[in-house]
Amino acid sequence: MPNPTDSPESQHDQQPQVKVDHSPKPAHATTGSSTTPRSRLTKTPKMVANGSRAFVWYILALVIVIIDQWTKWLAETKLTFHDPVPVIEPFLNWTLAYNYGAAFSFLADAGGWQKWFFSGLALLMSLFLIIYLIKAPRKATLLSFGLALVLGGAVGNLIDRLLHGHVIDFIHVHYADVWHYPIFNIADIGISIGVLLIVIDMLFLEKKREMPRS
Repeated sequence: MPNPTDSPESQHDQQPQVKVDHSPKPAHATTGSSTTPRSRLTKTPKMVANGSRAFVWYILALVIVIIDQWTKWLAETKLTFHDPVPVIEPFLNWTLAYNYGAAFSFLADAGGWQKWFFSGLALLMSLFLIIYLIKAPRKATLLSFGLALVLGGAVGNLIDRLLHGHVIDFIHVHYADVWHYPIFNIADIGISIGVLLIVIDMLFLEKKREMPRS
């Protein structure tokens, strides 16, 4: 209790003093709020899926299927089985051949069950690609292009297996009689190029799309 004999001036001098903190404050971004740290301004880019725009890639896949089936029809009607027709000597022939297995004639000599096995795999792969093209990032053009090529190639060879029980091949790359690459078709080209584009996207473009923006 203050002493009544103390003067007002002495009472004023006895009041506690407020200490001011002059220590440095952590740096904050100036966003209208002095308590928003700069790290919160970094945003992860929002990925917009293809959605209905996947229809464009379905059309590309359909074009691959049409070209593949048309060239196979030409090979069946114009070529004789295993009778090569020189195109660019000594590197390229048209040679009609049937593949009852997978790539490089894998399981071609099996008892017939491989037809349904590889058909089932191709069907599952095609359904997966159809769905994945809808969910793929809209900006990932190279990825969608590769997926569409693989889809077209898978469907093209699937049609062969269901209709004929084998895949029709006719493109024969070789070097004279020294070296021969397994005979293939347009669907195989689509699958090979498509897989290459998908790998390029995964290695060089996918991380760039996921990089946060400041």
